[in-house]
Amino acid sequence: MENLPVEVIGTILSHLGSARDIVIASLTCKKWKDAWHNHLHTLSFDTRDWHLYREICSSHLEMVITRTLLQTRGLQCLTIFMDDDHMFNVTPVIAWVMYTRNTLRQLRYNVRTSPNFNIIDKCGRQRLEVLSLAHNPILRVDPRYHKFPCLKSLSLSFVSISALDLSLLLSACPKLETFSIVSPDIAMSDLQASIELSSSSLKDFFIESFDVDRFILEADLLENLHLKDCTFEVFELIGKGTLKVLKIDDVSVIHLDIGDSTENLEIVDVLHFTILWPEFYNMISKASNLKKLRLWSVVFDNEDEVVDIETISACFPRLTHLSLSYDLKDGVLHYGLQGLSSLMNVVVLELGWTTISDLFSVWVAGLLEGCPNLKKLVIYGYIFEVSTHEELQTFARFSEFMLRLGRKYSHVKFDFDYE
Repeated sequence: MENLPVEVIGTILSHLGSARDIVIASLTCKKWKDAWHNHLHTLSFDTRDWHLYREICSSHLEMVITRTLLQTRGLQCLTIFMDDDHMFNVTPVIAWVMYTRNTLRQLRYNVRTSPNFNIIDKCGRQRLEVLSLAHNPILRVDPRYHKFPCLKSLSLSFVSISALDLSLLLSACPKLETFSIVSPDIAMSDLQASIELSSSSLKDFFIESFDVDRFILEADLLENLHLKDCTFEVFELIGKGTLKVLKIDDVSVIHLDIGDSTENLEIVDVLHFTILWPEFYNMISKASNLKKLRLWSVVFDNEDEVVDIETISACFPRLTHLSLSYDLKDGVLHYGLQGLSSLMNVVVLELGWTTISDLFSVWVAGLLEGCPNLKKLVIYGYIFEVSTHEELQTFARFSEFMLRLGRKYSHVKFDFDYE
């Protein structure tokens, strides 16, 4: 260790990340302390790394961070993540950002700050590549001043911002590739009924816990779209058919439009979603390259609607991973086996029930027979809902049936995940 260059020691300390671990490691010798002062690139103050941060008062924490931070030179990655119990004074926060702004490339800041200040005013705009903000407002975006030419990843959580400023912020990031926004407080003007965002470079977009009448995203290069716990009347994606991954999780939307060009879709993952199957199917039917399809806890607008498994096998010939949840309402099985043809390439099959019945066993057996090259079968169920004597008997019959299937399909790995 004595022969290690001080720059290499700085890299080792940077991989530790946690400020507490770095300070302890720097006590090894004078050389390691020198590496901390002059060659450290990454520093993190995070309650998830050290629980005692929760027990230190905010003013004391401000002093600890200031003393530690000001002993570094050329810091590139800074993380300050504290629980909601802490609130920092704005003066030291501004000092931290101003001290590191000329070299900083990644900034993750999640602490409530008082009084409020516009943190993007202080960020190093020329070098910054990753910016993650939480629990702080973005008060104003001025296109003449706020420019982030190198920013590739932007994350906003529990941030208050106007619809106009959000649009301007994206426009100020010409190289932005990843954008996530969680539980935003977006101020809308009286004349606004929609949010319209545009990015010529965006590839990955995630939005969670947000309600708005109309959301329009224009992103020609978008590859990953993930909507979670949102309510829209209209969600529209305007692009050039580059979308590869579509994930919808607990979303309420009247009209969903991801464009006509879906040939590049490889993953469609739908969970807790109400759909009109013909409309949704027409939207994804051209995805001949689809490899993974999940329709889990999906509610159909038409209660008599039946999803033809043969149609899925015919339209998605490259499908390797299929996940379906069993739903039987008023005697109608939404995923029928009529005319089932071989799902030749499916190697992983995930099936689950919300209410156990004898027909579930028949359904599982039918799908197994239709997957001649299957390698793994996963069964999901809800044991806590099996309470009556009749349900317990049904579950016992199903368990016995699965044992027989396991002997018949000995080449398939059977897994069970019961809650």
